Amino acid sequence: MNVKKISALTVVCLVFCYFKVFSAPCYGTKMPQKKHIFIGFQTHAIIKRKLEKNYGRLRSVQHFFLLSYGLRDWFSIDLKIGAGCVKEHPADATEIDYPSSFAGGYGFRIKLLDNKKNKIRSVFGFQHISVHPYTVHVNEVKHKTVLDDWQTSLLISKDIKYFTPYIGVKFSRVDYIHWRNEKRKRDMSDLTKTTGLVAGLDIPFFMGSWINMEAQFLDGKAGSFAVMHSF
Repeated sequence: MNVKKISALTVVCLVFCYFKVFSAPCYGTKMPQKKHIFIGFQTHAIIKRKLEKNYGRLRSVQHFFLLSYGLRDWFSIDLKIGAGCVKEHPADATEIDYPSSFAGGYGFRIKLLDNKKNKIRSVFGFQHISVHPYTVHVNEVKHKTVLDDWQTSLLISKDIKYFTPYIGVKFSRVDYIHWRNEKRKRDMSDLTKTTGLVAGLDIPFFMGSWINMEAQFLDGKAGSFAVMHSF
C-alpha cells in the first residue's frame, strides 16, 4: 500500500472515531477506474434490526439509482438517490408503517489490494443512507421519522471464472430519529451488535454490465440486489 493510501485510510479512521462506532450495502470490490463511472439500480432491504434497550426493532425497503465515480484507480465516490419506507415495531405497541418517500446516500471506497496474478482484491469502504419517509398519524398522534444507516466495511474477493464472490466484516449503526407530535427522540440500534458479516457476489451478464447480490448477518439481517453498468 502506498503513502497516499495510508494517509487516506488514516483520515477515514479518524472520521469514524468522531462518529462514535458505526447497514448499508457494501457495493463489493468492483470499483471504477480513474475518470470512469458506474451507474445502476439497487434494492436494499433491512429485514430486521434491533434497537437498544426495549425500543423494539426496525424494517426498511429502499430503491436507489446509483452512481460511482473513480477519482483515482484506488479511490471512488459512491452516490445514491431514491425512495424508501420505514417500519418500526415498538416492544409494547403496534407497528408504525411510514410510507415511502425520499432516500439518499453517499460513501467512498479505497482499494487496499489488487493482486492481478491471483485475481484477489481487498477494499475498505464507508457508506451512509438516510431515509425520510412520509409522516403518519396513529390514534391522532403525529409520527415523523428519519432513518440514518452508517457503515464501514473491509471486503476481500477473488475472481472465479464467470463470477466474483466476496466476503468481509463490517461495523454498522442504525439511528431511528422520530418525532411524536413535536417531541424528538433518537433511538440507536443495539450497541452490543455493531459487528456483522458480509457475503456477496458479482455476476457479469453483458458487456460492461453485471449483477450484484449481497447478504448481511449478525448485527442485523439485510440484503441488496443491484444491476450495474460501467462507462
